[in-house]
Amino acid sequence: MSGRITRRFAELKSAGRAALIPYLTCGDPDVETFARLLADLPASGADLVEIGMPFSDPMADGPSIQAAGLRALKCGMSLKQTLAIVRAFRAGDAATPIVLMGYYNPIFIYGVERFLADATSAGVDGLIVVDLPPEHDEELCLPALAAGLDFIRLATPTTDDRRLPAVLKHSSGFVYYVSIAGVTGTKSADARAVAEAVERIRRRSSLPVAVGFGIRTAEQAAAVARSADAAVVGSALVDEVAAHLDAAGKARPDLVAAVLGRVRALAEGVRGARRVPA
Repeated sequence: MSGRITRRFAELKSAGRAALIPYLTCGDPDVETFARLLADLPASGADLVEIGMPFSDPMADGPSIQAAGLRALKCGMSLKQTLAIVRAFRAGDAATPIVLMGYYNPIFIYGVERFLADATSAGVDGLIVVDLPPEHDEELCLPALAAGLDFIRLATPTTDDRRLPAVLKHSSGFVYYVSIAGVTGTKSADARAVAEAVERIRRRSSLPVAVGFGIRTAEQAAAVARSADAAVVGSALVDEVAAHLDAAGKARPDLVAAVLGRVRALAEGVRGARRVPA
């Protein structure tokens, strides 16, 4: 694969730094506010963007992202609308890689062939589908690769050396290392354990390694960025969205600025992680 994801990681490697990958749930808290956030993420320091596809039964997600998905679904968000939002973003940004993260059911209902065609034409670069193991690669992974989309696999603290080759076999774009056991937003990443896990994956794959789950602060993002190729931050940003809703659950005027400010702080941490003090 030689698309936007590969090019972006090559650029960052040349620059000697890791990537910041913010995650937000598509359509949270409403379509207009989300579109504004998405449009301004790259200028705020996002190197790649991960967009959650709302689903009613998100088994890998903690309470924060579950709530975000419900807010988006309540607003009428669908997979078709998600792709339309990506298409609109891509009209103004031809460079920033977009990764969709979610579950297989909405894609299956949409139709795999139709989804892959529409995602590619909309400007999606990669997919993370958390409930499709390698044993079912023929369902979506292999067709996605054939369509030109990166298929990004998750490795976890319980992915041992016997299981890792199967996880890596058809992975492309990057490997997503889940730094904690459990669902999103519930624990903090341990920098030393992360560094050891990243090194173990690198011994078996030349793909960049992104680390997510358990990263909330600029300091934590910097600690991860010293060893990994990217830090993924989701629940902290989704919580920032939730903290700037009014009593009726609507976006307050300061929501966009608050979330983007959090992204800028995280980006500063990541970009300064490998600098040598003067």
